[in-house]
Amino acid sequence: MAQRNRELVLHGFAEFAAGNIDILRTLLHEGFVEHSPGNPSGREAFIEFIAQAPVTGSRLVLKRVIADDEYAVVHYHMVPPGDERGVAVVDIWRLENGLITEHWDVLQPVPEPAEIPNGMF
Repeated sequence: MAQRNRELVLHGFAEFAAGNIDILRTLLHEGFVEHSPGNPSGREAFIEFIAQAPVTGSRLVLKRVIADDEYAVVHYHMVPPGDERGVAVVDIWRLENGLITEHWDVLQPVPEPAEIPNGMF
């Protein structure tokens, strides 16, 4: 199950990073629950929201994926156009029967390199 969840999230990440927002229709459960402030729950509402969000159109650089039988965690570097430092993002996805049912995220702007001698990634 953990490997299946990892593969599902990796496939979704690759498709989304390539600009395929519609992949979310096959990955998200109809009753999808969003836990991030300001982001709507429900598959279609979330897709409509995310289509206008800064993540769409950004370069997404995958750093790591951790998965178990119920969750997959994706750590990546989101670089919006015109912002070379970008944002470090951790998405936590809860999966059930091959569909994403819940989502949480944590975002942190990447500071100047001198402020993080060990790097953020």
